[in-house]
Amino acid sequence: MAPASTSPTTPAAAPSPARRVTLKDIARALHVSPATVSNAYNRPDQLSPQLRARILETAQALGYSGPDPLASSLRRGRAGAVGVVYDATLSYAFADPAASLFLGGLARALEPQGLGLLLIPNPHLPPAPDDTAPQAAPLGRVQSASVDGFIVYSASDGSDLLRTVVGRGLPTVLVDQSPMPGAAHIGIDDAGGAREAARHLLDLGHRHVGVLSLEFGPSVTPAPGAGAPRGTATPEREAAITYRTTAQRLGAYRDVAGQQGGVTLYVMEAQDNTPQEGERMARELLQLHPGITGLLCMSDVLAQGALGAARHLGLAVPGDLSVVGYDDVPSSAALGLSSVHQPTAQKGELAGRVLLEVLNGGPPRELVLPTVLVPRESSGPVRTG
Repeated sequence: MAPASTSPTTPAAAPSPARRVTLKDIARALHVSPATVSNAYNRPDQLSPQLRARILETAQALGYSGPDPLASSLRRGRAGAVGVVYDATLSYAFADPAASLFLGGLARALEPQGLGLLLIPNPHLPPAPDDTAPQAAPLGRVQSASVDGFIVYSASDGSDLLRTVVGRGLPTVLVDQSPMPGAAHIGIDDAGGAREAARHLLDLGHRHVGVLSLEFGPSVTPAPGAGAPRGTATPEREAAITYRTTAQRLGAYRDVAGQQGGVTLYVMEAQDNTPQEGERMARELLQLHPGITGLLCMSDVLAQGALGAARHLGLAVPGDLSVVGYDDVPSSAALGLSSVHQPTAQKGELAGRVLLEVLNGGPPRELVLPTVLVPRESSGPVRTG
């Protein structure tokens, strides 16, 4: 008696587990071409729903895990992802409100085009015991990333990280960075916003003003002099600022203070952009310089920590202490925090759109978005008498 023929709807026995199941195995089991099986994954509109369902059912029975993504991207000439490079820990992208707003805007621009995000963090780590450079891992991730382009959200000017990104030769958008040849640039009027914030406090009569600064650069901050709290700025450290955002804002604060005359700024550098760090900085700065009546904070996150420090020290806001932030994240309005508004979500969306333009052959553009001071209840006239 002749053996029964294999039905097209009954999968053949799975290949030996020693090798990976391929499209040809599925095609052989169903008596169709490998191209037809490929269409079930890559061009489902080319098949009837019934045939596609049979192919997927057979693939599952045989243990097929789907097309190799790297091979697929090579065939298409696109990776389907954009690398987002930033000088912080991975968790920062999810914990920091401004970073979340930016990434949300970026995703809204890229998602309709079928592009995902590959986060490439570059945390500032102390030197490893074996003297291996702590930056080696992020640099390797940039060099090996299977992406169509890069968004650099924050990186130190002149850093190996920035050079490695640009060296890939892929479409790149620098965000809040110093412009570089061949790369697009999206930024805000950092200095203009900082000038507004400083003038606001000085117009209210404040002459002893603390500055809670963002990080000056990626290197570990040197220990301060005797009696000075951690992060106290020194002229040498300030002269070596490599983060453009910090340099622009601090420079603007100092310009306005210098034009006014009779103003003293007390600057402290943050180690992390967190509310806890803002509270620590404000407490130590206010205890060291009790004459301070106003605080200029380079982020709302630091400013919200400063409000906590004022509560801990029994200082009324704004009666004893005025606080002005930067970013105007959504939670700041509920806290009554005066802040410099920047269109963070729009900045992310524009970064995505500009990258798409470059991916489609357009020239790299440079855009600068406006900032505006939003005064609220946390700032008021200096108390006299």
